[in-house]
Amino acid sequence: MTYVIALPCVDVKDRACIEECPVDCIYEGERMLYIHPDECVDCSACEPVCPVEAIFYEDDVPEHWADYYKANVEFFDNIGSPGGAAKVGAFAKDHPLISVLPPQAVA
Repeated sequence: MTYVIALPCVDVKDRACIEECPVDCIYEGERMLYIHPDECVDCSACEPVCPVEAIFYEDDVPEHWADYYKANVEFFDNIGSPGGAAKVGAFAKDHPLISVLPPQAVA
């Protein structure tokens, strides 16, 4: 099991979750952050600090955002498991689900 980042993160990328993650498994794409499913230890430290409530336990992702589980997993298909986001920095890409979204209004 793992945590998933969904639509509210798109074009926001607050990064508070990155600071709280004890295993450095939250990676940055161009428009959104992604949780590596194999590196996440299910500690839940990221969930309560997200100011836009974009982080959900895998089984609790709202149905209308269910595709974000797949997006978080598939984002790492060509990346593999780097063993920590800090080592690799931000990626100049997003999952296709995110790439095609119109710009999200940021409050």
